[in-house]
Amino acid sequence: MNSAAVYPPPTASAVNTFGNVPGYEGIMAGGGGYLPPPAPMEPVAPPQPGLVPDNWSIPTLSEDVAREAFKDYASSHCCYSKSPVNDGVITNMEPFNTFRYRLETFTESRQTEPAEKPFEGEEADFYTQPAPRPWEVQVTPPNLFTNHKEEIRVPYTSSIKECHSCRGIGTMPCDECKGDGYKLCLVCDGSGSKNDENCTSCNATGKKSCPTCDARGTKDCTTCNGKRQLLAYIKLKVEWTNNVEDYVVEQNSGLKVDLHKVSGKELFKNNQNLLYPLIGFPNPAISEASERLIKDHQSKYAETSRILQQRQTVELIPITKVNYKWKGNSHLYFVYGNEQQVNADNYPATCCCVVQ
Repeated sequence: MNSAAVYPPPTASAVNTFGNVPGYEGIMAGGGGYLPPPAPMEPVAPPQPGLVPDNWSIPTLSEDVAREAFKDYASSHCCYSKSPVNDGVITNMEPFNTFRYRLETFTESRQTEPAEKPFEGEEADFYTQPAPRPWEVQVTPPNLFTNHKEEIRVPYTSSIKECHSCRGIGTMPCDECKGDGYKLCLVCDGSGSKNDENCTSCNATGKKSCPTCDARGTKDCTTCNGKRQLLAYIKLKVEWTNNVEDYVVEQNSGLKVDLHKVSGKELFKNNQNLLYPLIGFPNPAISEASERLIKDHQSKYAETSRILQQRQTVELIPITKVNYKWKGNSHLYFVYGNEQQVNADNYPATCCCVVQ
């Protein structure tokens, strides 16, 4: 039976000099945090009026297409009768096309923090050369307007130190047997006998080998994985985020759905490092939204992130209000988006379905 190993309580690690590395002065006191990027670039020259297309119309929806979309909609609901689709008569179709403006601001943010990992033979390069400052570390960004995260070991910040959890021993007392290597036999409750006979489960010893540590009384230190040493370094966390915001011009059709989830006819698109608002757009609400959102994004994201690219898009979302008669009563539904989604909140022929 192994005697319980005695380990001193963990103490603070050796004095960490990361705070003396230029560019990382506050890393120990505040745990790093998001770092302000270099000075932002200036927006490109604003586009001239008249660059937007002249064709603002979407081909009128035909009755056949409207009816087919209505048919698909009814078929997707098990409780909807097909009678309004088959027998209803379309009396009027009215377009209510509307504009959607979308702004995408693709940003990169950087955060630093002290880090440790089990030492596995890496080079200890601390102070062999000046460490690059956080925004000088070379990283490969993903495709534009794509969310992505990456963690990087900052060059020339790695040092080797003794594991603070096990004091360089590489092992810790087993939690299951408290370092003893054996556990109480549950068959005989540790007495070594049962029913006046020797306990065969523990060979009358009253104890059984601890399966967690194979009777060693110790297990590999979880901090250093038994390596006894740690590699201490500065970790740089880089995050690329595509910040998207939409504005849909109010339309008076009566359709109450989320038009952000459908696509439309693309009328205009441009992207630059930093954008100017749209100028001379036929619908003033789009120009106002462009100016407001671009100003808001550049103010909000430039403080803690580097704006790598911005993209603005204007789409014309098709909406058709379809009036029809069925059994002498008037009803309506909407067909909207390139996907020809249907909204018919007051479908006139429903029943209660019971799924067996």
